[in-house]
Amino acid sequence: MFKNLIVYRIGPDWSATVEHMEEALAPARFVECGATQQKSIGWIEPRGEKHGALVESIGGQRILKLQIETKAVPGSVVKRKAQEQIEHIEATTGRKPGKREIKDIRDDALLALLPMAFTKQSSVQVWIDLASRLLMTDAGSQSKADEVITALVSALPGLPLTLLQTTVSPQVAMTQWLTAESPEEWPVRLSVERECELKSNDEEKSVVKFTRHNLLNDEIRHHVAQGKLPVTLALSWDGRVAFVLTEALQLKKISFLEGVFEGTSAGKEDGFDADVAIATGELGKLIPDLIDALGGEMPQTAAASSAPPTA
Repeated sequence: MFKNLIVYRIGPDWSATVEHMEEALAPARFVECGATQQKSIGWIEPRGEKHGALVESIGGQRILKLQIETKAVPGSVVKRKAQEQIEHIEATTGRKPGKREIKDIRDDALLALLPMAFTKQSSVQVWIDLASRLLMTDAGSQSKADEVITALVSALPGLPLTLLQTTVSPQVAMTQWLTAESPEEWPVRLSVERECELKSNDEEKSVVKFTRHNLLNDEIRHHVAQGKLPVTLALSWDGRVAFVLTEALQLKKISFLEGVFEGTSAGKEDGFDADVAIATGELGKLIPDLIDALGGEMPQTAAASSAPPTA
């Protein structure tokens, strides 16, 4: 259901009904790229049913889905087509086009090629938990999350969002967990698994990756002592959810462990509802435990002063 999570704090004064959100998102419903359009962004039905609701509310959790379509023309193709036009001008007029004219020629070449370009589509789910005042995007990178948040705030003006920040940085906490002498020193309900990436902060930026390794060993401690700090660390929560934590407080490679989805089926009529209920139920318990393991959430005033708000 969710493969990644980037977590935002919703400001205390914002609230909107499902009906209000549906009405606000409707004008920004996804439309495919036009013939000469390079990119199109819009909201689609999370349930996958055409002309269905753009905001699904299941067990108090709201699910949205942003669709992104792009057309890409290789730069080398644009350059070659533009060069043909430039050479034609030189041959027929005996003059060399200036810089501004060359730019216009390249822009025209791109517009001519766009109708023939293949499109690429991707989508990002948004999960809003108003009871906890949290908003999560299933984005694999911060840049993609920024795109989603920009589209959301554009459709819902006044929605105040800031990236979740914790008192203890993920990197400091991950370093403590990796250098622990025994699992008893790990946070409650969290376990260190068998994958991590360490990176030094010196000029060489050397990287060491461990995959399928027992990470409680002297080799890891030696690398940390030499100044290589964790940028990612595989963890599991309560034997139910596995994920990779990053130094930027992003959750990646989320997977629900054996038994969590037992009895559900995508083929069932209520499969979507069941999947959402189970996934948000599990992750809704994981996130507070992770925040506690990172020393609790940084007070909003301190968070606001240490970094500009996202929206």
